[in-house]
Amino acid sequence: MRADARRNRDQVIAAATAVIAEEGPDASLNEIARRAGVGPGTLYRHFPTRRELIAAVFRERVETLCAGADRLAAASPPGEALTAWMRAMLKHVLTDRGLATAMMDIGPVAGFDCHALLRSTAGRLLTAAQAAGAVRPDLQVEELFQLITGIAHATPDLPHATRLLSLTLEGLHAPH
Repeated sequence: MRADARRNRDQVIAAATAVIAEEGPDASLNEIARRAGVGPGTLYRHFPTRRELIAAVFRERVETLCAGADRLAAASPPGEALTAWMRAMLKHVLTDRGLATAMMDIGPVAGFDCHALLRSTAGRLLTAAQAAGAVRPDLQVEELFQLITGIAHATPDLPHATRLLSLTLEGLHAPH
C-alpha cells in the first residue's frame, strides 16, 4: 500500500473509532469520512462495507489493548502489570460495548481471532504474576474474563466498575 493510501486508511480508522465511540456502530459513514479528512469514495475504497470498517476498528482497539499489556509487562512488576491491564480491559469492555455487540453480529473476521489474542495476552500476564507470587496460583485466564465481564454487566459506570474491580482484585492476591 502506498504511503498516502496507508495514511488515509489510518485516518479513517482513527475517525471511525472516535465517531463510533460517540454514536455507536451505526454512526454515519459520511461523518467518519468528514472527520478523517477524506471523501466518501476514499472511505469506501478502503472499507467497501460497514462490516469491514467496524471489524477494522475493533481489531485496532483489541491490538492496541494487547500491545499495552506488553508495555506494562516491560515496565512494571508482574502483579502490577496484570492489575493495570485488567483495568484497561474493563475500560475497553465498557467503552466498546456497542462495538463488541456489533462484532458478535458480524461474526468471525478472516485472519483475526480477537478472543485468542486477548486470552494469549491475559495468559502471559497471569503466568508471570503467578510465577512472581503476586496472584493466586489456581487463578485461570477464563476466570479473569468472567470477573471483568461480570463487573461490566453489573454497572456501565466506569468509576464504579473500576472500584468493583479493585475490590475484586484484592481477593486474587496470593495468600500470605
